[in-house]
Amino acid sequence: MTDSMTGRVALITGVGGATGAALSRRFAQGGYRVAMLARNAERLAELEAQIPDARAYPCDVADLDRLGAVVERVEAELGAPHVLVHNAVAATSAKIFETTVADLERNFRVNTTSLFFLAQKLAPAMIARGEGAIMVTGNTSSFRGVPMRPAWAPTKAAQRILAQCLAKDLGPQRVHVGYITIDAAIDAPWLRAVGPWRFPKDKSADDFAQPDAIAEEVYHVAHQHPSTWSFDHVIRPFTEHWTLN
Repeated sequence: MTDSMTGRVALITGVGGATGAALSRRFAQGGYRVAMLARNAERLAELEAQIPDARAYPCDVADLDRLGAVVERVEAELGAPHVLVHNAVAATSAKIFETTVADLERNFRVNTTSLFFLAQKLAPAMIARGEGAIMVTGNTSSFRGVPMRPAWAPTKAAQRILAQCLAKDLGPQRVHVGYITIDAAIDAPWLRAVGPWRFPKDKSADDFAQPDAIAEEVYHVAHQHPSTWSFDHVIRPFTEHWTLN
């Protein structure tokens, strides 16, 4: 990727009030026109008013017909994206007898199928241009299973392997694919409100990954020099007990 970002477009999925919003701000600060995708139209409208050169595109990425139409709108209104950041996530925390096949299929469609779909839609223009980046935000569920995540962890593992397939295929065509694993709880308002059953009372701000810092890392990986591209990029707070070897 070159230093001049003038005229570049970034498409970011899963633009909520924490990481997605921070990603949108960071890419806008880098000179990108940002297409923000999420289901919550009201929140997107607020972010559109706050972030220069960011446009709201309400969309459930699980609805592939709608997603395809939104991609066409983005290309017509902003241009073909130079960067895709797949931050959308669907998650279920429940043991095997407390969850459903529908939960698994919904999670897979959001986490993995939509990434496959977007790569098919967006990568050809990147290849033709001779540069591009596809960044995927993940978590430790992509590496390991735990009892509470049978309807979630398999979909994140599949997402990471899909991203690796893309990296090996598209990399030689100068499209950089990176998987950023966030081995931490994210400092998001909704997560803080979950209660002491999930996070001990003695947790401090140091124990949470900050959305702006996550966004900075994603931006960095998306702009690595082609001679030093990375794929697996694990980030965690300095206080975190490692859950990955």
